[in-house]
Amino acid sequence: QVQLVESGGGSVQAGGSLILSCAASGNTANRNCMGWFRQSPEKEREGVVLIETRDGRTFVPESVKGRFTISQASGKQHTVYLQMNDLQPDDTAIYYCAARPSCTWYDFQRPRNFDDWGQGTQVTVSS
Repeated sequence: QVQLVESGGGSVQAGGSLILSCAASGNTANRNCMGWFRQSPEKEREGVVLIETRDGRTFVPESVKGRFTISQASGKQHTVYLQMNDLQPDDTAIYYCAARPSCTWYDFQRPRNFDDWGQGTQVTVSS
């Protein structure tokens, strides 16, 4: 069993920045893909960014490229950070950390393919 604990989030004005963190514990041996999804009331859950924790490869869609960066904690394979810059009102959502054995773009588009989920943290961006 794997537990994902998130921290960070909050409320900022447009153009502001936030950092989210996610730490995995438990049986993490087969959880080499970690990342973030988000969901707002009017939208389905969507992928934000992923990282393959064994080699650091990232999966960043055009929608957030240049604004969002995912990284790993030094020396901690299963602790990841999401740096979000130039936040906009459309970024408002609950952000969920997720994990699965490996990362692919195919899985990025299919939240149901992820095995473990955090509790979610609210990000609110006001204009």
